[in-house]
Amino acid sequence: MNQPMRERAALRLLALFLVTIAVVLLLPPVAQTLNYHNFADSRSICGVSNFANVASNAAIFLGGASGLLLLLGSAGHAGSATFSSKNEWWPYFFVFAGATLIALGSAYYHYQPNNQTLIWDRLPMAVMFMALFAAIVAERISLAAAKILTAPLILLGVASVVGWALGEGRGSGDLRFYGVVQFFPMVATPLILWLFPSRYSAQSYLVGSIAWYALAKVFELLDWQVFVATSGFVSGHTVKHVLCGLSIYWLVLMLQKRKPLAVAAV
Repeated sequence: MNQPMRERAALRLLALFLVTIAVVLLLPPVAQTLNYHNFADSRSICGVSNFANVASNAAIFLGGASGLLLLLGSAGHAGSATFSSKNEWWPYFFVFAGATLIALGSAYYHYQPNNQTLIWDRLPMAVMFMALFAAIVAERISLAAAKILTAPLILLGVASVVGWALGEGRGSGDLRFYGVVQFFPMVATPLILWLFPSRYSAQSYLVGSIAWYALAKVFELLDWQVFVATSGFVSGHTVKHVLCGLSIYWLVLMLQKRKPLAVAAV
């Protein structure tokens, strides 16, 4: 697929994203239920409330910090085997910076779960999702399009959380916009991976990262069931944090091992 066709594909994805937002806005507002904060494992250890869900964010922090160390090291500069352009470096910087801040924000939220502290969990999460989506667009569709879209996508993610938070302050919080930001990349990314080949090797690690995250979402849904099945040893949400850490670290492995396909072929 030549470059103009790739750029048109990027514009179509953007159009699909905007259409998705328009359709979602036709739906009734979605409020944040207070039941969301009722996690299975609420045990306090060493004076820390909800200790397991707080401490398990260390896995996410390690993944994000590992990525930042890679980017700031010799392997992370433009022109290396990891990045052919600085425009590919920046989305991953926001991915790993977002992941590191997710760990801090999530730990703060789980220490005292409520709608106000949840903001600091979701804000870096939206940044990470949008930045990773921009990185995948850059590598598989169009570097030029990703250069234009990276900042607007990240700002869109931030706006989705800020808009919800402001609505919560007025007693009318609405999660529809944030839902698009979180779940659209999850749907669009596998489609991009299927339709557009990457310019780099080691893409199995990207697939592995997606698989770890999908499994994490399953454990999140089975929070109470896992807690009961393990006789109160561990909850599904705690496992989710560990699997999210693995998902982020698989992105680090991908960047460590990948090479431009022309170099890999040689």
